[in-house]
Amino acid sequence: MSSKTRAVSAKGVEEFRPYITRVLPVTAEVVCADNTGAKVLRIAQVHRYKGRHSRLPAAAVGDFVTVTVKKGPAELRKQIFGAVIVRQKYPIRRLNGTRVTFEDNAGVLVTPEGEIKGTDIKGPVAAEAAEKWPRIANLASMII
Repeated sequence: MSSKTRAVSAKGVEEFRPYITRVLPVTAEVVCADNTGAKVLRIAQVHRYKGRHSRLPAAAVGDFVTVTVKKGPAELRKQIFGAVIVRQKYPIRRLNGTRVTFEDNAGVLVTPEGEIKGTDIKGPVAAEAAEKWPRIANLASMII
């Protein structure tokens, strides 16, 4: 049985996470919010998802997913990358009762080791994603 630690690593922090509705199923297209050159990402797989028969795996803010680049430079297209979802349109209910919603669904490309592929993140980042991924919190210009 693994114990919870406060150690911060590139792979993400496994701490208490309040329930967030999973709204981005496999094959959903999200905007790429970093400066790698990719424009549109398509979700191919959701990691750490325990599902039900005939239900599509779905992701929420802060989840690590496998994506393919649908629009962007030729060297990035048709390749598989890891990504973290940083924004979602569907409202996120916080523990204090407020609900936060964003204009778009967005993700950030991540290397297999957990490092951010780009050097800048465009637009706001949800606090839930920033808590779980400290490297994203460092690059984010605005955390909501």
